Amino acid sequence: MKTTLHTEWTVGDVSKGFVYDKNEDKGLFGLDGRLIVCPQYQRNYIYGDGKKDVAVVESLLKGYPIGLLYFVKNNDGMYEVLDGQQRITSFARFVENSWPFSVYVDGRPRYFESLDENLQKKLLDTHLTIYVCEGEPDEIQRWFETINIAGVPLVKQELRNAAYHGQFVTLARERFSNSGNSNMSRWQTYVKGDPKRQAVLETAFDWVSYGKADIEGRKKDKDIRISEYMAEHRNDDNIREMKEYFDTVIDWVDSVFDYTGTELCGQEWGRLYEEYHRNSYRKADVSARVNDLMSDPQVTNKRGIFEYILGGKKDPGLINVRVFDRKTIMEVYKEQTDKAILQKISNCPLCALAGGVNGTRIYKLSEMDADHVTAWSKGGATDKNNCQMLCKTHNRAKGNR
Repeated sequence: MKTTLHTEWTVGDVSKGFVYDKNEDKGLFGLDGRLIVCPQYQRNYIYGDGKKDVAVVESLLKGYPIGLLYFVKNNDGMYEVLDGQQRITSFARFVENSWPFSVYVDGRPRYFESLDENLQKKLLDTHLTIYVCEGEPDEIQRWFETINIAGVPLVKQELRNAAYHGQFVTLARERFSNSGNSNMSRWQTYVKGDPKRQAVLETAFDWVSYGKADIEGRKKDKDIRISEYMAEHRNDDNIREMKEYFDTVIDWVDSVFDYTGTELCGQEWGRLYEEYHRNSYRKADVSARVNDLMSDPQVTNKRGIFEYILGGKKDPGLINVRVFDRKTIMEVYKEQTDKAILQKISNCPLCALAGGVNGTRIYKLSEMDADHVTAWSKGGATDKNNCQMLCKTHNRAKGNR
């Protein structure tokens, strides 16, 4: 790969003709139309927080360097930003007044047009250090994945976007990485993470790649499964399958649960949909049960409530029901054992009832488990009055009767 150092381009040169597209969360062009600021493989703009963007401009005004920038020169003579998109978008937004923001100068907020003329000139005339790269696409992609010099490290989905860039990824990003999408607020009830950092897009790929995979495919690591799906569909000219599957999962969750608390967010809804969407649920009953479990102090894993209900309330391990404390166990064991010795029966009440070789056996504490006399799922409390010690064999056999 060939690289050429350029120091003749200034902030003003690179900013010329810049426009920021808020619908796509990215800058479009610079260098008077010759520079593609945010190519398909780049992440969305994430510096627009009133801190990082301001810091870039303030650094330039103070004469501080903002680091190396890397461009790619295409065969058609156009340039693409390989590294530095966040910094370029920040100073170009300020200079070209596209989604403008202010910086503080002498204790006062100033937009570009309100800067003193000498500061405007200083900013526009600041020379940048830019390496222009020319090479094969695979060389460019590999370098993009490794340089990542200034700013926030790339997340896995951003790297996948780079590896499988094309129309398919572009269309997917337009829908699932756009924070201005009118559906985003609803989606983020169920999907955790920042759409600008590709969290919603990654979830969409996760769900569809799991849903469309065979049994063996579903056993694969998520990263591998998503990458294989993106590779398979890289040249598609639409995202119909992905969009329809994502919408179907969201609609299904909506149809089952009324609850909208934070515990709902970030669940494995793609997997849960595949496992349970053929079951019938009464929304009113589900809602009442969710509310009961959310308010139950013995349920220590609130996030497990949804799968617990979907699965027919058969696996209490999902919600991690509070167990008996050590003090209660010791007291119940002693009382139960002392009574059993006097009566010359086993200290496991079920062994005593059954008789036989274990009918009079006195078990050690380590050979017994604390058990709810009345099961928690049937309203039994986790306290001394509802605790009994059973031998491990009988406790496992008892289950949740």
